[in-house]
Amino acid sequence: MKLLRVLAIASIALAVAACAKHEAAPAAVRPVALAQVVAGGAETAVFAGEVRPRYESDLAFRIGGKLVARDVDSGTRVKKGQVLARLDPADVSLQADAATAQVAAAKTEYEFAQAEFQRYQNLLEQKFVSASALDARRNTMTANLAKYEQAKANLAVARNQAAYATLVAPEDGVITAVNAEAGQVVAPGQPVMRHARETEREVAIAVPEARIGELAKARQMLVVLVAEPGKAYRARVREVSAAVDPVTRTFSVRVAVVDPAPALQWGMTANVALMGDAAPGSLRLPATSLYQAADGRPAVWIYDPATGKVALRPVVIAQYREDGVVVASGVAAGEWVVASGANKLHEGQAVRPYEAAGRTTPAAAPRAKS
Repeated sequence: MKLLRVLAIASIALAVAACAKHEAAPAAVRPVALAQVVAGGAETAVFAGEVRPRYESDLAFRIGGKLVARDVDSGTRVKKGQVLARLDPADVSLQADAATAQVAAAKTEYEFAQAEFQRYQNLLEQKFVSASALDARRNTMTANLAKYEQAKANLAVARNQAAYATLVAPEDGVITAVNAEAGQVVAPGQPVMRHARETEREVAIAVPEARIGELAKARQMLVVLVAEPGKAYRARVREVSAAVDPVTRTFSVRVAVVDPAPALQWGMTANVALMGDAAPGSLRLPATSLYQAADGRPAVWIYDPATGKVALRPVVIAQYREDGVVVASGVAAGEWVVASGANKLHEGQAVRPYEAAGRTTPAAAPRAKS
């Protein structure tokens, strides 16, 4: 009897457990990131580019020789006239000494010829020499004067050559590249380093030939760093290349930053945004909010703060942009749409707005803890 009683109790327990397994679990409320529909989606074109200095030049020695010292590295900020590198001065110093000696010799010969001319001039007045003899002394004095001037010019050149053994900064700026090291023998004009001025900064972009007309139509032009997306700098087109690149079929465009800041470091990636006039009735949404409906048309999940549920609504896309999409109809300004996780929702599903630092949510909606 005891055995039968134990078996009966076990059968009842198994039946209760089986019934419990078939009970439906309550639906989980999914947290989602929301975004508000913004009115006035202005026509915008965005081109990626790189921050460049306007004035950048290669620095080189005017003479050849062995590089004995390099006083700066890449990235060093320099002042006008600061010594950057030096060549071995032995040869140019000897040339300068030789030129100095030639000047002294030429000066001595000229002074002797001048004294001879003056003596013959006095002798001619006393009728002791002929006029032709005086003319010969005059010619000798003139030739020696020319040799003296030539020697002085050669000395000036030799001194310049000696000065050229020292490379100095032409303007205040930054050394952006170094192409030679101490101990290397360089030729005249061989680039040793690259210098860029800090006075102006630009963004170099490539614009397709079919879109070059958008530059003239832009109402405003802004530069935004990828590393600092919250800050925009006013800009203007400074230069457009005269011809299309034969490989990329794009125009090379230089965009000057009107009010540059130290954050605009050379080589950083930046986006140039061309702001046009807003299309009537246009609205802007995040690109991640788009969802493909069953019929293939684009749609978005609309969030109702009163019920905490979502509903799918088709939209008409007016423009795809780098900062989102512009819709012509389907939503109204101020409505809330699901910006992240749209592919995991179903009609009428209850959701909770995800709250995080810097993210706004509907005031009437329940909020999930971040």
